[in-house]
Amino acid sequence: MGYVAVKGGTNAIEASIDQLHFNRIKGGKLIEVETILSTMKALVDQVMSESSMYAPELAALAIKQAEGSMEEAVFILRAHRSTLPRLHYTETVETTQMRVSRRVSASFKDIPGGQILGATTDYTHRLLDTELQTETQESILDKITQFQQSQPAPEHARTYPKVVDYLREQGLFPTYQPDNSAPFDITKQSLTFPAPRSARLQTLTRGQTGAVTSLGYASLRGYGQVHPTVGEVRVGQVPLTIAHPHNPEDPYYIGEVDVTEVESFVPTASGDTLDFEIGYGLCYGQNETKAIAMSILDQCLDHPEAPFPTHDEEFVLLHIDSVEASGFISHLKLPHYVTFQSKLDRARAVRKEQEQS
Repeated sequence: MGYVAVKGGTNAIEASIDQLHFNRIKGGKLIEVETILSTMKALVDQVMSESSMYAPELAALAIKQAEGSMEEAVFILRAHRSTLPRLHYTETVETTQMRVSRRVSASFKDIPGGQILGATTDYTHRLLDTELQTETQESILDKITQFQQSQPAPEHARTYPKVVDYLREQGLFPTYQPDNSAPFDITKQSLTFPAPRSARLQTLTRGQTGAVTSLGYASLRGYGQVHPTVGEVRVGQVPLTIAHPHNPEDPYYIGEVDVTEVESFVPTASGDTLDFEIGYGLCYGQNETKAIAMSILDQCLDHPEAPFPTHDEEFVLLHIDSVEASGFISHLKLPHYVTFQSKLDRARAVRKEQEQS
């Protein structure tokens, strides 16, 4: 592609940036980063997931800087992540060690350990709450006190068995040997096709939430009509460790991250036999819709032989990245003077030839 470098106009560009900063503060109100962290958890979680960076404070700062624009906040945080040194790689996370705060299954009413509804909007009425317009600091503190007094003695979050392990014990699902090969790192290596599953899962988990959800819905609705049953949705904290330089058996614990994990059961027919495959989804924070859609696409991409776009890994993986997509669309605003004038010249020449003939 040919672009024209913009010469001059420095004062105009600086004035545009000043106008941008003014638009953020012209209302005379200030929103603290701590306020975004406390009141916009879903937005913070989404930015972290799409940025491939678990840093709640920095995600909240990016949201403030971007004035709430998801694509801009993700762009800012990814750019910041690219400047940071990578000192260690964590060891493989075992999600069976997750300290669960929410756990539901659409496959079984009774599951080992029981269902935990936790915090979710699934059971709320989608009605506009006009009382939030008059909410005060005092009313918030009163509600906090009332909630805490109504709750039983707090319990430490605990681990729970997985539903799929219960089915494996019954011989309904196969057991696979662990794959200990080094994962493909899409932040260090260019994505190539066919892509290994580790690369596919990384791309899906950092994909734009709306795009992943849209393609998952497309698969459900008609492109292959993959209709899984959610075996389990788990939300909680998983521990992170790094290897001890002298004692591999005693790794260093460095903290925890909030994640959403989904395992979906997809029926597959083989002759007269009905089998099941597992679609997997995992992302930072609590974003269950994206994780479920991710599990659908994971299973779809395991079957590239199907003649549907949602089974085409190149189509799916190259079109769900928010930074790539928004950047390429936005570049159309850049000067294209030379290329467009060339097209006009060709159009004029063709018309002139037609008139002469």
